[in-house]
Amino acid sequence: MKFLKIVLGVFLFSIGVKAQTEKNVDKQSLLWTRYYNQLELNSKWSVHTEVDNRIFTNPVTQNTFVSRVQVRDKVTDKVELGAGFAYFSVATQDPEVKNGFHIPEYRMQQDATVKQVLGKVNLTHRYMIEERYIHKSTTTGLVDGTAFYLRFRYRLQGDYTFWKKEKQYLKGILYDEIMINGGNKIIKNTFDQNRVYAAVQVGVSPAIALELGYLNSFQERANGVDYFNRDIIRFSFIHKVKI
Repeated sequence: MKFLKIVLGVFLFSIGVKAQTEKNVDKQSLLWTRYYNQLELNSKWSVHTEVDNRIFTNPVTQNTFVSRVQVRDKVTDKVELGAGFAYFSVATQDPEVKNGFHIPEYRMQQDATVKQVLGKVNLTHRYMIEERYIHKSTTTGLVDGTAFYLRFRYRLQGDYTFWKKEKQYLKGILYDEIMINGGNKIIKNTFDQNRVYAAVQVGVSPAIALELGYLNSFQERANGVDYFNRDIIRFSFIHKVKI
């Protein structure tokens, strides 16, 4: 029941925000393609690296390029800690507007992940904090300096294995993630975004898995009035390597 209450609470919050801002929502469609590498150093430590390219599909326009690396520590079978660095290069947030330059963002991140089992469903609670350094810009180009922001993220994820045989499997994944901005520079958009994701993951070998999913991102813009409602198709190539 506790799990259901959490899911229902986040869902109702998301619906409530949408209902209040129906006239100020920009609808967008995107495609995210990702390569995700998990390098297992031993039973306790691993290094995860990721390259993610995000494009608008109507019209086809570059949105964001992401590269990320993190070190993960498996404290126990149920608790895992992570810390890492990410680089974002943002071309535009509107496919109809091409700035002619990219805005860099440098991001530190730390997370604690807690796992639990609910019947045949594996649940994962991820608590994350991000320190974001975004290069300052105008409508015509980059200017000197960076702006610093904090962001807090909570993700509740469930996965269910439909089929498993020797070294292959078929798994369903569902999660809801809410993001909250923090810091004294945040005035109008404390709520950042809510993401709902559903996917199917196929393990084709012990080292390779493929994942195809749909993600809806409902994000408040900096002015606190306008929103993005993004329909995203995401494809991931997951590569696991043991030393």
